[in-house]
Amino acid sequence: MSDTAPPPKPAPRKPGPKPATPERLERVALFHLERFASSAENLRRVLMRRVRKSVEAQGTDPAAGAQMVEALIQRFVKSGLLDDKTYAEARAARLHRRGASARMIAASLAEKGIDRDLIGDTLVETDDEAGTSARPGGDLAAAAALARRRRLGPYRPADKRAEFRQKDLGTLARAGFTRVIALRVLGAEDPEALQALVEEG
Repeated sequence: MSDTAPPPKPAPRKPGPKPATPERLERVALFHLERFASSAENLRRVLMRRVRKSVEAQGTDPAAGAQMVEALIQRFVKSGLLDDKTYAEARAARLHRRGASARMIAASLAEKGIDRDLIGDTLVETDDEAGTSARPGGDLAAAAALARRRRLGPYRPADKRAEFRQKDLGTLARAGFTRVIALRVLGAEDPEALQALVEEG
């Protein structure tokens, strides 16, 4: 009997990325849009990552890949599959309901490639739909929503509020709210007083 065992078989190699073709890129784009809402720029980034992987693994032409992506984006915009305005409004409304400040909403939209002018218009429309004033009231309502969700300030037991005041201020500041807004939210005596403060703007 020999002490040498046969060498272990190497693990089968996973095939590398396939070449970026118009058909493959379209399948990737449609799959992405089925799962996620997306702006045109965000989808462009997703597809360009595929193109870069194809260039590295298969040696395909990056300029040709970029042209395929651009043609696909233009086709999707023209057909209505991609609509930055609708995407921005939906994302801003969702973030506002969750208690995001105007700064956080603007940063999130900019990160997704939304145009600066469209971001400004979207913030105003979000406030109008929420029934709040152009921005300070909107931020107050969003900060109140965050306080309710995270159990900050007036949502804490009265005997714990002073102990957690600095922590609550920090939480609201990290969420993008000004010190004035944070102090107004945390200064409310109870949830009903905070709600009244939001309603008066």
